[in-house]
Amino acid sequence: MRRLIITVSLLLMSTSAAVADTKKTYKWEDEDGNVFYGDSIPAEYAERPKKVLNEHAVTVGELEGKKTAEQLEAERLEEERRIAREVQKRQDQALLATYLSVDEIIMHRDRRVELFQAQSRVTELYLRNLQRRLDSLRNDASRFQPYSEDDDAPMIDESLAADLQRTKETIERHERNLEKYKHDEQEIIERFDGDIERFKQLKGITTSASASP
Repeated sequence: MRRLIITVSLLLMSTSAAVADTKKTYKWEDEDGNVFYGDSIPAEYAERPKKVLNEHAVTVGELEGKKTAEQLEAERLEEERRIAREVQKRQDQALLATYLSVDEIIMHRDRRVELFQAQSRVTELYLRNLQRRLDSLRNDASRFQPYSEDDDAPMIDESLAADLQRTKETIERHERNLEKYKHDEQEIIERFDGDIERFKQLKGITTSASASP
């Protein structure tokens, strides 16, 4: 019976010690620099930075307070920079895995550029044919109202008017396509030239790459 009592007492003492060990003391300051201690944080100081102390008054942890707008902005900028570094790292790895030399990049660039140039040439040829057709339609329409200067000229036939309008719209559409092909071609050149410069940096190459087409 005595052994049981001693065992229970030891268990109670151990439990009490464990509870004491887990009890935390906090240290914080108010806006005027006055220092406070306590086992809980009053609501008015909840957003202030705090230190966690053990039973020997030694700091064992810190709790951040509410961050200022400047701190939040600095963290946002740092996160953007971190993401940019990760993106650049992946791009560099892909660049090195895709090409073995600057000449390979130039060859790939030139092939892509040739595709846009071929599209431009076909579109330009089609536009010239469309322009000749439009000129012919306008010549035909000039004998009719509302294009003729003759007040007695008959009203233009609906099919001729529709053909004239349709040809104009087709020309406008292909002119927009032509501008897009040229814009895309320039973007491709700039992107590949950027890849060439980055590849040379990663490889430590100092010789200049071939000129853009």
